[in-house]
Amino acid sequence: MLYSLYDVNRSMMTPLRAAARTSLALSKHPILSDFTEVMGRGSEAALEVVEGMMQRRGKPDWRIKATTIDGARVRVTEQVVLEKPFANLLRFRRQGTHDDPKVLIIAPMSGHFATLLRDTVRALVPSHDVHITDWKDAARVPLLEGGFGVDDFVDYLLEFMRKMGPNHHVMAVCQPAPLTIAAVSLLAQMDDPAQPRTMTLMGGPIDTAAAPTTPTELANQRSMSWFENHCITTVPPTYPAAHRRVYPGFLQLGAFIAMNADRHMNAHLRMFRHLVEGDGESAAAHRRFYDEYMSVMDITADFYLQTLQRVFKERWIATEQFVWRGESVTPSLIKRTALLTVEGEKDDISAPGQTIAAHAICSGIPEDRRRNHLQKGVGHYGIFNGRRWREEIVPEVSRFIREMAD
Repeated sequence: MLYSLYDVNRSMMTPLRAAARTSLALSKHPILSDFTEVMGRGSEAALEVVEGMMQRRGKPDWRIKATTIDGARVRVTEQVVLEKPFANLLRFRRQGTHDDPKVLIIAPMSGHFATLLRDTVRALVPSHDVHITDWKDAARVPLLEGGFGVDDFVDYLLEFMRKMGPNHHVMAVCQPAPLTIAAVSLLAQMDDPAQPRTMTLMGGPIDTAAAPTTPTELANQRSMSWFENHCITTVPPTYPAAHRRVYPGFLQLGAFIAMNADRHMNAHLRMFRHLVEGDGESAAAHRRFYDEYMSVMDITADFYLQTLQRVFKERWIATEQFVWRGESVTPSLIKRTALLTVEGEKDDISAPGQTIAAHAICSGIPEDRRRNHLQKGVGHYGIFNGRRWREEIVPEVSRFIREMAD
């Protein structure tokens, strides 16, 4: 019912968005230039902001067509290395031959598409052979493909790491960090040759009790039945995944925005001012961010609820009680994989302390093969996106990967 109501409401907004888009197009027409001057740039800017906020968005494109290597422009193409029902293993293949470390980026499955990590990928591509877990919208995966929970997520990580082969490196961004530890632990327990050479964990909820935040407090304040009754709905019959139980992306987006409502309102006000003042570059940067930020996907109910219970409530990795398909997971058995943790000083989602906890949990890794980087002046998003990511964090990650590759 909730999903259907959302679709109905969005359909009802279509005429308003169309009117805003038409009015905006007319305001830019040369014939109506005098009318535009009378109306003022403020009205035009308001129309553009309203049209953008109501826009219906699908999965964004990666928009990574080229990179620069040793001063030369090199073409980049997307290659699906392995296709699965709920995700593709995607490679950003660079033209020519390059002897660079293979890196598997494990993107979060938390409501946004993997393209939220576009800047992460773009900064690593010049000096790494980059692969990423490109998760699919659960509303587009037919029921006949079966369910998808935490154990399935770990299955995918194991299969992707084995596909990468020996001598690869993994980088988990945010939500999948504890599940990445679980997968690497299992490879170590099996003495599997696909064990990654390094594991970089960035802003992840390894131990949510180490530094409580609004998301962790909410998870602990509410019962599992509350989350199931208030956050889970069924995909309407008009979608490929008709009748699949999901945590819809629009709820996750609403939760993210509600956490920082003033910040998002001020951001849209800044965009309005930039448009009024004719500062097209700043307005375009704002628009690009929100186009990505407001593009959301659904998550299976099983994965959402199990993540809440096992990662946030019961802290399975931190308390060493993680079980995968009946097998106990022991992070202290990881010995061959070097560990780098990255935290953001102002992170209000996975606050400093949550990710560095991985070092105590992965106690079998020698001290000289473990490192932590606390990035000053950035919040959660700034850990993997933006100027400080490109200029300060990427060099640390790249240096660590190369130093620990042997």
